[in-house]
Formats: sequence, structure tokens, C-alpha cells
Amino acid sequence: MQTKTQNILIWVARLIAAIILLQTLFFKFSAAPVSIYIFTELGIEPWGRIGTGILELIASILILIPKTTVYGAILGFGLMGGALFSHLTKLGIVVQNDSGKLFMLAVIVFASCLFLIIAERNKLLAFIKK
Repeated sequence: MQTKTQNILIWVARLIAAIILLQTLFFKFSAAPVSIYIFTELGIEPWGRIGTGILELIASILILIPKTTVYGAILGFGLMGGALFSHLTKLGIVVQNDSGKLFMLAVIVFASCLFLIIAERNKLLAFIKK
């Protein structure tokens, strides 16, 4: 049982993660120059850009549906873990003079998804026990 405050915090985390993930889809699916640069640097352009966009769309939808939030959060956590790893090992924190904006957005989604996983852990544990 969750309190009203917990429900509000969970919805705030859901909205933050989903909105950030969804707004980046435009750049990935429209082949924005910064997206092409990032995935070219990683050596996975264009299939990595499009595949990541599809997975982020799935994560966003799952995060917004209360019954599937934990599964979307796990997917989003993994995707952002990969993004952060790429920033720290290959791309750098600042990408094409963005002042670290993409890195910070990844950190925010990563933290939001981690919060959702912890807040919804009972659903995950119930699924694992089946």
C-alpha cells in the first residue's frame, strides 16, 4: 500500500523519465545531426540509433502504465546505463558543445528509473516468485 505522497512521487518520476525518453525520439527518428554523430562515434549508426529509439519508446510506454512501470523502468535503467557508459568511455560528457545537456538528461532518467525500480520492487519480486 502506497501513501498519497508516494503515489505523487512515483507519478513525477514516471513523467520525468517518460517525457525525456519520448522527446529524444524525435532526434533519433528524424536523424538529427547530433544523433548521427553520437551513433557514428559508437560505430552503430544507423541501426543502433533506430533500435535504441524503438527500445526507448517501449520503455516510455511501459513506464506510463502503472501495472508495467517496473518493467519499463528496468528497460530505461539499462538503456541509460549504456548511454552513461558511452558518455564516460567514448563520447565525453560534452557532445558537440551541448554543455553536457545529453549527459545530464541521461543521469536524470537513470535516477528516475532507479527510483521507480525501488518504489515498485514488490511487483518485481512477485513476478520473480511466479
